[in-house]
Amino acid sequence: MSDQSGASAGAGALPSGNPAAADQAAENFVQIVDVVKKFGETAAVKGVNLSVKKGELFALLGSSGCGKSTLLRMLAGLETVTSGKILIDGENLATLPPYRRPTNMMFQSYALFPHMTVESNVAFGLKQEGVPKAEMRERVNAALELVQMSRFAKRKPHQLSGGQQQRVALARSLVKRPKLLLLDEPMSALDKQIRQRTQIELVNILDQVGVTCIMVTHDQEEAMTMAGRLAVMSEGQIVQIGTPNEVYEYPNTRFSAEFIGSTNLFDGNVVEDEPDHVYIETPDLPVRLYVSHGITGPLGMPVTISVRPERIALTRKPPEGVFNWGKGTVMNIAYMGGYSLYHVKLDSGKTVIANVSSLALSEIDTPTWGDEVYVRWSASAGVVLTS
Repeated sequence: MSDQSGASAGAGALPSGNPAAADQAAENFVQIVDVVKKFGETAAVKGVNLSVKKGELFALLGSSGCGKSTLLRMLAGLETVTSGKILIDGENLATLPPYRRPTNMMFQSYALFPHMTVESNVAFGLKQEGVPKAEMRERVNAALELVQMSRFAKRKPHQLSGGQQQRVALARSLVKRPKLLLLDEPMSALDKQIRQRTQIELVNILDQVGVTCIMVTHDQEEAMTMAGRLAVMSEGQIVQIGTPNEVYEYPNTRFSAEFIGSTNLFDGNVVEDEPDHVYIETPDLPVRLYVSHGITGPLGMPVTISVRPERIALTRKPPEGVFNWGKGTVMNIAYMGGYSLYHVKLDSGKTVIANVSSLALSEIDTPTWGDEVYVRWSASAGVVLTS
C-alpha cells in the first residue's frame, strides 16, 4: 500500500453560494480527460475519458493487459501520463508527486509491515506526516474500530487471517482521509467464501466513510456486487460505462456481452427495421429472430443478437410462435442447485446454453442427456449488437 497524503485542504474547493456549480463539481469529482499512456511505442491506455461522482464506488473491469491497472497507477502518480489530464476535485494532478496527491492506494498484496503491530501499521503514514501523537492515536483507534479490528491492535500481520489483513490495509488507507481511495484487485488474495462476505462489508464501510473510490478488478461478480457503476475496458479503451444492471442487460458491443456474464450470440442480417421492433434472419434457427426494439440500420445489415441463458426456456413441445425458437438435443447438463445449465445443440449445429430453474424443469419432466428439446425466448429477451 502506498501512503500518499492529501494535498492542501483548500485545493479544488467547491464554489460557495452556487448550488448548480457545486452539483456539477460533485458529478465530475474525478475527471480523466483524453488520457494516453505509452510504454515506448505501445499504447497501454488510449484516449480514455471518464468522470466519477463524489462518494461513488466505481469499478474498472477488464481482463489482464486491458489497461485498467495502468489507469489506476496514473491516478496514484505511480505512472506518468503521456498526454491528457487527470483532475480530482478540480485540481490537476499532472505536476503532483504521489506523496502530495489526495489519494491513497491499497494493493492486492496489502503490503503490511511484518515487524509492526496492527496499530503501528495503521499509524505509519500519519507518523511520516508528523501528525501529533494524541491526534494520531485518536485517528488510528477510529480507523480500527471502523473495520472492526480494535481487539487485534497489538497483533502482527502473520497472526491475522487474509480477511483481517485486508481490513488492516483498508484502515491504513482510510486513516489518512484521502479524497480518492484506489483499490487494486482488493479481494484477489481471499478465498471465495470469505471474498463474498468481505465484498459486502467493504461496501458498507466505504459507504459509512463516504470516500470516493475507484477499484480495479478482473472479477465480474466482484464488480457487479460492489460498484454503483463500472467501466468495461479492452485493449486500452473503455468499451462501455453504466450501472451493473445496464451493462449486463443492455451490452453495447459483442465484447461487453461476452465479458460480463455469459450469453448466446446469434449472427444474422436485418430484414425489417421499425421503431418498435426488428426482424433478423439467421442460419442458426429455422425461424426469424424478433427483437422488440429498432436499430435504425439499413436492410441487410449484419448484426448479432445477444440472449442471456436465464432468458431462454426449454420445452418438449414445439413453440406456438413463429419467432425466436429452435429445436435441438441436450448435450450436457450442469446441476447448480437451484438451477441447471443446459447445453442444447441445435439442428443447425449451434450450441445454446439455457439457465433453467429447478421449478421450471419439474414442470416439463426434467430433460436429460440425448433428449430432444426446444429452446425459445421472448422478443424483449434479445439485444441487438452492431459491433
